[in-house]
Amino acid sequence: MNRVALVGARGHGASYFDRLDRLAAAGRARLVAVADPRPPGPYASRLSDATWHDSLSDLLADPRARPDVVVLATPVHTHADLAVAAMRAGCDVLLEKPPTPSLALYEQVRAAVDDTGRICQVGFQTFGSEAIDAVRRIVADGEIGAVTGFGALGTWVRTAGYWARSAWAGRRRLDGRDVIDGVVTNPLAHAVATALLVAGATRLDQVTDVATDLYRANDIEADDTSSGVVTLSDGLRLGFGLTLCATKRTPALVMVHGTEGTLRLAYESDTVEVDGRNGTRTLTFGRLDLLDDLLTARATGRRPRCPVDDTAAFMRVLEAVREADEPTRIADRHIRWEGDGDDRHPIVADVEQWCWRAATEGRTFESLGAPWTREAEDPRP
Repeated sequence: MNRVALVGARGHGASYFDRLDRLAAAGRARLVAVADPRPPGPYASRLSDATWHDSLSDLLADPRARPDVVVLATPVHTHADLAVAAMRAGCDVLLEKPPTPSLALYEQVRAAVDDTGRICQVGFQTFGSEAIDAVRRIVADGEIGAVTGFGALGTWVRTAGYWARSAWAGRRRLDGRDVIDGVVTNPLAHAVATALLVAGATRLDQVTDVATDLYRANDIEADDTSSGVVTLSDGLRLGFGLTLCATKRTPALVMVHGTEGTLRLAYESDTVEVDGRNGTRTLTFGRLDLLDDLLTARATGRRPRCPVDDTAAFMRVLEAVREADEPTRIADRHIRWEGDGDDRHPIVADVEQWCWRAATEGRTFESLGAPWTREAEDPRP
C-alpha cells in the first residue's frame, strides 16, 4: 500500500483527508504523516496512526514517516522548494495548482523531475476528466466545423473573507517572494489551463504570445477581473475573460469556436454542450481523481494525466501575468458593494457581458472598450 504524506492540512488541503480515506478503504494508500505549522486541532481525529510535523523537512527526517508520495497543498510561493525537496528525498509528488509563481521556479521543479526520475503531478483536476478526450473526439469529427479559436470564461464571486483568509491571499509578492495570487493564476486557473489543454497547447513553444489586461475592484495587490489573448503556435487564439466580482457565481466554461458551431465544457461538472451541425446536445462525463491517477502511474509506469511538463503552456500565461504592470484599480463609479463583514464583495457593472465577449471574440477588455478601462484609477493599493 502506498504511504502518503500530506503537507498543508488547512483550506483545500483538508479535502485530502476524505480522499485518502477512500483510497485506504480501497487498499491503495495510507496516510502516514502530516506536516503543518499549526497544531492538528479538529484534524486530530483524522490521523489514526499518522504522525504530525511542523514542516516537510521534519517529516522527511522522521523514520516513522517514510512516505512514497507527498501531497503539497501549501501556499503557492512555497511550492517549488517543497516539491524539489520531496523529489530529492525519493518521493513522488502531487503538487497543487498553480505549480509555481514564476517560470524560473517552474523550471527548477522540472529539472528535479529530470534529475530524480520522480513523478510530479499537478493538481489541475480537470485534466483527469473524461470530458477532455470527448471534446477532442467531437472536434476531430468536425461537428462544429473548422476550429477558429478557443475561450475561457469565469464569472465568480469572492468575498472579503476570502481575501482575508491568509497573509498571501491576493498578493503579487510577499516578503520579497513572488505569489501572484490573482484570478487568472489561482481561482480560475483551471479555466485557462483546461482551455490550453483542449487547444492541444501544453509546451512552452506552443504559446507564441500572451497579451494581458489586468484589473482589480478589491483592495488587494493582484487582479480580480482580467482578460487576455493567448496566441498559439498554430496561429489560433485563446481569449479569456475572468472575474471574481460577478453578480453571482456561474459555471466556468472552456469554449471551442468553430465555423459551424460552438462547444462549451463546463469543467466543474464535466458537462459538454455541443451546438453544431447536428443540433444541440449535452453530455456528462466522469472524472479520475489525480491522486488515484498518480498511484496508478507509480504502479504501472504509464504517464500520469497532469505531469508538470504538461503545464508549461499555462506557466507561460502565468509568467505574462507576473511580468505585467500592477493591476489597474477599477473606478468606484463602476462598482457596487453587497453584503457585510466577511461576506462583503464588489460587483463590477456588466462584468459578465464583458467577460463573455473577451472569451468569445478573443479580445481584451481594453480593446473591446469596457468602460472601466477608460476611467481607471491609480493601480497602487
